[in-house]
Amino acid sequence: MDLSKDLFKEICSERRGINARVLEQAVTLAVEIAREGREGRKIGTLFVIGDADEVLKSSRPLILDPLAGHPDEAKRIDDPNLRETLKELAQLDGAFVVTEDGIVVSAARYIDTVSDSLNVPLGLGSRHVAAASVSHRTSAVAVTVSESSMVRVFDDGELISEITPELWMLGRYSSYLEGLPSTTRRGDDEVTVVSRTE
Repeated sequence: MDLSKDLFKEICSERRGINARVLEQAVTLAVEIAREGREGRKIGTLFVIGDADEVLKSSRPLILDPLAGHPDEAKRIDDPNLRETLKELAQLDGAFVVTEDGIVVSAARYIDTVSDSLNVPLGLGSRHVAAASVSHRTSAVAVTVSESSMVRVFDDGELISEITPELWMLGRYSSYLEGLPSTTRRGDDEVTVVSRTE
């Protein structure tokens, strides 16, 4: 499945200003968090991608920001070292704010929520309401991870996608390795290999 061409074609239009590669990295990271959890338990979190200045204006820190003061090159969402850090930080309450260029500018943010004009499906909690609200009030897209291990994407205040992590991972071979998978047969076994392109 090619995320940038199929699933989020409208989100990644010039009108929304969302970078398809950054959105794909955020969704993949969210799927990993949903599958892996942390320290033997399921966790939930929220990634807000795009329109970072407006998102920061409509949110506030819950704690001292653990990403503050670090250089942008160390805060790229596609950096494997940062991805592991983000998985640890996902245990904290609050949202991650990600720029259009893939820089995670803030963590543990409380998103100001206005819910009077939102249509969030029953059974979804405050994290999902915050995701719907911030995507409605800004040009950002929100990706939630629920403690039930579902990943949901909100655009313009609407739930546009629900992702079951196991099904998502079946169609993918790596989280952040670039390269084409190749399949090799050994007897009755089939082995898939992804090699990094140089």
